[in-house]
Amino acid sequence: MLGGTKWGGVVLPPEWGAVMKVALGQFAVAPDWETNQRQCLDLIGKAREGGAELLVLPEGILAQDINNPELLPQTAQPLDGPFMEGLRKASQGIAVVGCVNVPDGAGRFYNTQFVLRDGAFIATYRKLHLYDAFSMKESQRTSPGLELPPVVQIGDMKVGLMTCYDVRFPELARHLALAGAEVLLLPAAWVRGPGKERHWEIMSVARALENTCYVVAVGECGARNTGFSMVVDPLGVVTLALGEAPALGFATLDRERIAHARRVLPVLENRRFAAPVLAELQG
Repeated sequence: MLGGTKWGGVVLPPEWGAVMKVALGQFAVAPDWETNQRQCLDLIGKAREGGAELLVLPEGILAQDINNPELLPQTAQPLDGPFMEGLRKASQGIAVVGCVNVPDGAGRFYNTQFVLRDGAFIATYRKLHLYDAFSMKESQRTSPGLELPPVVQIGDMKVGLMTCYDVRFPELARHLALAGAEVLLLPAAWVRGPGKERHWEIMSVARALENTCYVVAVGECGARNTGFSMVVDPLGVVTLALGEAPALGFATLDRERIAHARRVLPVLENRRFAAPVLAELQG
């Protein structure tokens, strides 16, 4: 990569040739946080041993029981609670991303995505779009976030945060891409249903292709949810796909692939509309 890569007539610096190894850890979330913490710690250790710089876990990893919806607010913990303290301490030498329920102080909770690295929080994001669709009502117990998700640096790449239902809102992914994201991280608990697995794949591929970025989508694989975690590259190619069962998969993200995609398919340059205005959130 000496001398850099050309993209749109511009010579890019050598670091555009950097790669990042990511791990996708999907599992079935149990009703008690201790069991889930042990599972997460095991995945963190195996991801680190496998050479990953980043491990992405699913949504709602603190506790889950499909027969007891009230378990979610009852088991919510603050970010300095025992569940996250264990994960925080284990994040030496690796970045870890996932979602937990954090009390909002009013009897409800925020569906909160976290980014840990080297024993510290480097970012959090409260889910904006609550899943009030397909006969479900996430907003009954969950408070929506009021701020746009951040773009953070992990290794040599800039990543943007999204959570599950967010993937159905293309303006959020475009906002993150225009803010510099090269990778979109998408923890989820994607509910099974007619055509829903196909929706999951279509939306993940679309967000990658229309923004010429990677999408790392990781789903919980319990009795109600699909699993089917995947990595989609900037030209819409699914380079890693997991099945329905608990699994740990590895993939390599290549900035040269991003540069190539943005050279041959310069949609971010060719767009005719201004950046979406998301500063004033509805609701």
